[in-house]
Amino acid sequence: MTLRRDTIVMVLAFLVIVIALPFAIIDTIETGRVYLFSRQFLEELPQRFTGPGRLRFILQPTVAIILGIRGGLADARAGNPPYLFGLILGAGRRRELLRSGVVAVRNLVALGIMMDVVFQLVLYRSVHPGAALVVGSILICLPYAVSRALTSRVTQAMAKT
Repeated sequence: MTLRRDTIVMVLAFLVIVIALPFAIIDTIETGRVYLFSRQFLEELPQRFTGPGRLRFILQPTVAIILGIRGGLADARAGNPPYLFGLILGAGRRRELLRSGVVAVRNLVALGIMMDVVFQLVLYRSVHPGAALVVGSILICLPYAVSRALTSRVTQAMAKT
């Protein structure tokens, strides 16, 4: 049996979340609040942009945008609708579009989640897996989806002229 890099990265991200989960549950019991929905999360959010992990707020969205451009060009060549339009309104192709997006960014999202956990340990000396899932995913998925949709739209418009 051979392990693919994709599988290893996904398993590592899953393990990081599973290992951090009991500590988050203990924190929730002790403080009576869920960190992700707390004032503390909102107050600590700006620290993520200025601390030791601030480069990832440039690097991860940049890589996601590059992957989105590549996906948008492929969509345009295949005659697919723009990505977001297809996800929202294209019931017949929604599953296919969602799957292609997940395949394109899954390693990047997994790495983003793991990086967020590491930076939480460095900055706050605790880990909140819910915040890692949200922050790591948003940094990747939003720029990817928007850049893929825009690239497809622009490429199709240029081909018509």
